[in-house]
Amino acid sequence: MSPRIALVTSRDMIEPDVDEELLLPLMPGSELVAWEDPSVDWASYDAAIVRSTWNYTDRLEDFLAWAARVDAVTLLVNPLSVIRWNTDKRYLADLENLGFAVVPTIYVAPGDEVPDDALAGRIVVKPTVGAGSKGAILIRDDAGAALRHVSSLHAAGKVAMIQPYLDKVDSAGETALVYVNGKFSHAARKAPILSRSMAWSTGLYADEEIMAATATAAERALADAVVTALPSLVEGGRAIAYARVDLLPTSTGPVVLELELTEPSLFLTVDAAAPARAAVAFMAYVASRRPNSTSDTVTLSEENP
Repeated sequence: MSPRIALVTSRDMIEPDVDEELLLPLMPGSELVAWEDPSVDWASYDAAIVRSTWNYTDRLEDFLAWAARVDAVTLLVNPLSVIRWNTDKRYLADLENLGFAVVPTIYVAPGDEVPDDALAGRIVVKPTVGAGSKGAILIRDDAGAALRHVSSLHAAGKVAMIQPYLDKVDSAGETALVYVNGKFSHAARKAPILSRSMAWSTGLYADEEIMAATATAAERALADAVVTALPSLVEGGRAIAYARVDLLPTSTGPVVLELELTEPSLFLTVDAAAPARAAVAFMAYVASRRPNSTSDTVTLSEENP
C-alpha cells in the first residue's frame, strides 16, 4: 500500500507549483496540503514533504512552530533541525568556516552599525530570512540607498545581509545543482534577476527564467562537497531528501550563493527524467523511514556520487 504523503504548499499559492504538478501523478498516495490549514490532521500522513511554502519568510516563527508540531506526529521532510538551520541565510557563515567558497557576506542585525567599507560599489542588500528574491535589491554606488534599505529591514525586525554584486552572473547566469537523497540529479541555469526589471506574477517570488544546464567540473566538485559535508554542518544533515546548491561564477571559480534545504524549487521541467527521478527518490526515502520498514536507509555518504 502506498504511503500517504502530504506535499506541503501554502494557501497563498493560487495554482500548484509546476514541480508539484509533475510529482503528484508519479507519487501514489500524495496530495497537496497547505501548511497554514488548521484543519489538517498531520498525523494521518506517513510523511509531510515541504515544497512550496514560500510565504513562510514573513511568518518564520509560526512556520517553525508548525514544523515542530508536524515533526512530533509524522515524518517531516527535510528534518526539523535542517529546516531550523536553513531558514536563516547566516548558515553561509558555517559553510565559510568549513572552508567553502561563498559569496562574501556581512551580516547586520538591528542595532548594529553598517561598516563603511560594505557600502562601496555595486552591492546586494537583502534579509537573512527570505525566499524568491523578496526584499533583495541591487544598489549601485549609493551608500544612502543601502543604509535606507538596511534600516527598512531592521524596522521589520529582520537581519540584513550585504554582499558584493558578482557581475559575471550578468553574462553566465546562476547555476542551480539539484540533489535527491544526496545524489546529483540535474542542473539548471537561472538568468540574472536583480540587474533587470523584476516581475511578481504570484506575489510570492520573483519570476525566473530557467533553462537546462550542464554543470562544469568545478561546479560539481563544489556542490558535491557541500552536500557531502551536511552531516558536519547540521544535525539531521545526513537524512535529507532534497538539496539545491546555487552557485555564482567568479574569475577564480564558482562560489556558493545559497544552499536550499527547506523549500527549494527543484526545476524539474529542465530534464525530462528529473520528475521520475525525484518521485522515486522521495518514495524510497519515505518507505525507508516508515515503521517496520526493511528498506536500507539512504544516506548522503552512501548515495553521493
